[in-house]
Amino acid sequence: MAVPAVRDSLISRNHRQGTVHITMSDAVTIRTRKFLRNPLLNRSQFVIDVIHPTRANVSKDELREKLAKIYKAEKDAVSVFGFKTQYGGGKSTGFGLVYDSADSLKKFEPRYRLVRYGLAEKIDKVSKQQRAQKKNRGKKIFGTGRRQAKRQRGD
Repeated sequence: MAVPAVRDSLISRNHRQGTVHITMSDAVTIRTRKFLRNPLLNRSQFVIDVIHPTRANVSKDELREKLAKIYKAEKDAVSVFGFKTQYGGGKSTGFGLVYDSADSLKKFEPRYRLVRYGLAEKIDKVSKQQRAQKKNRGKKIFGTGRRQAKRQRGD
């Protein structure tokens, strides 16, 4: 579904108080509060309130685009997470981070979020249970056979 463009007349910003208010034509309003600049992590962080009475929810990807536009950043430098929809719907609250650059985001964000945003590849590894079973099988081998078994499994 195509997202309508945000009209400049509907965007109001007040960074001192930490509030940003955007109204999109399909009745979705984004507000930020508890705005905080974190220079150690090269980012701005805030709580996001999304009011969406006509929609079930708003995608995080769409929110990232809108926040990037508001804070004049790249979409790859914006991270949103932790959204909870209020009982009865119509309002969701989550957390947002706008990094100074995409490099800062890659440096400080957890890997699983980078994978979500398509900025990193998921590392496929054998399940923890299978690794434990392999280790315990190796414990049952004694003597010189143990050395050979280790060599075969690549430890």
